[in-house]
Amino acid sequence: MRALTAPELLEVWERGKSQTPPRRALSLLGAACPELSPEALARLSIGGRDARLLTLRERMFGPQLTSLATCPECHQQVELNINADDLRVASVDGVAGEDAPETFTLRAGGYEVRFRLPNSLDLEAIADSGQKGIGAAKHVLLERCLLTIERAGEEVAVKSLPDEVITAITEHMRQADSQADVQLALACPQCGARWQEQFDIEFFFWDEISAWAERLLSEVHIIASRYGWRERDILNMTASRRHHYLNLING
Repeated sequence: MRALTAPELLEVWERGKSQTPPRRALSLLGAACPELSPEALARLSIGGRDARLLTLRERMFGPQLTSLATCPECHQQVELNINADDLRVASVDGVAGEDAPETFTLRAGGYEVRFRLPNSLDLEAIADSGQKGIGAAKHVLLERCLLTIERAGEEVAVKSLPDEVITAITEHMRQADSQADVQLALACPQCGARWQEQFDIEFFFWDEISAWAERLLSEVHIIASRYGWRERDILNMTASRRHHYLNLING
């Protein structure tokens, strides 16, 4: 993996504005990980993908992440300052998300189920299916990720699985790919309420990139308007040099 230049990141951002969240995550990693094929990136588990997105974010913007959360009790805005290392997790068996085995076998309730972990293509399929609600999305995901289901030596369909077996499979997936479900333990300084909130690196990183791109294009506009330089030349400057020219323009 390598850090992206300003022109490269701006190009990914421009292309990603019309893409689904799973696809724009793959666009980011595709630009930063030329050593991996698009197919290999698409097959990464969600945790494996998110681990790489977190590393890329750290290389592009540094290890500190700042965000806001809303207290569910008093609705106070709580500022979060997080280190990237605090967001890196491993599954209970010590297997990191991106290094997890390709398939898993689970025996529960008299069933033997062989499955793989969800990936970006699965998330995109859920969006494309037009299914509404968590239950419908979970069914699409199970249909895609469950490879074989047997009971007493006979193959059975996904729809035949009882709820307790589905719950066991879902929990096993979560434990095996824990980077895909990062939960932040939060406390409100105003009322003392405590709660957990999921942290999604894909959405967080994309919001940062969008804000960065808007600022950068504004800087390019100001400098180009003053000096008549080409966009490409301004983008290839270091951030400190661009800011120096902006200071000169602003007096």
